[in-house]
Amino acid sequence: MKILLIGATGTLGRAVHMVLRERGHEIVTASRTGSEISVDITDPDSIQAMYERAGRIEAVASAAGGVPWKPFAELSAQDVRDGLTGKAFSQIELVRQGSARAAEDGSFTLISGVLVRDPLVRGSMASVANGAVEAFVRAAAIELPHRQRINAVSPTVFSESMDHYGDLFAGFEPVPAAMAANAYIRSIEGRQTGQVYEM
Repeated sequence: MKILLIGATGTLGRAVHMVLRERGHEIVTASRTGSEISVDITDPDSIQAMYERAGRIEAVASAAGGVPWKPFAELSAQDVRDGLTGKAFSQIELVRQGSARAAEDGSFTLISGVLVRDPLVRGSMASVANGAVEAFVRAAAIELPHRQRINAVSPTVFSESMDHYGDLFAGFEPVPAAMAANAYIRSIEGRQTGQVYEM
């Protein structure tokens, strides 16, 4: 299966790339830097150029998206826009443009996160953006053309990231990025749609 992996150079992206490769899939990688295709997912024109370079694909796997981490009282209107654009709008745009370029039985796997169900101080924009992604997945599942499918992976903090984020996620049980990567396999190779795989 030819799969476009976006965010391939991050902690999760590297783990997803590994499990996809082990299962014999053809992977086209995309990210801001260090991948076959350079893309800024906050820019619709950049997304269009990415799809044109990738050609016909059978699945899109997104492991990309960023949000501002600030106390609520310090958020500016631009921070709110940046959070929604970086994590929600960007992934919605991947599907909006990709649905016309993916195979008729293709799939989309997006990334959300634990803060949609377990908020943290300084994480309000992550909670909002993750919630938007999950709501979109459930809604798009009943409207995508042909037999296309869409799901989201919603992990907690990764074991590999605890040195960096451990203080923010005090008391959370971390999971290895490989566990979340396996959920991408479930989404891509399975037949479910409109699902959010929590871990």
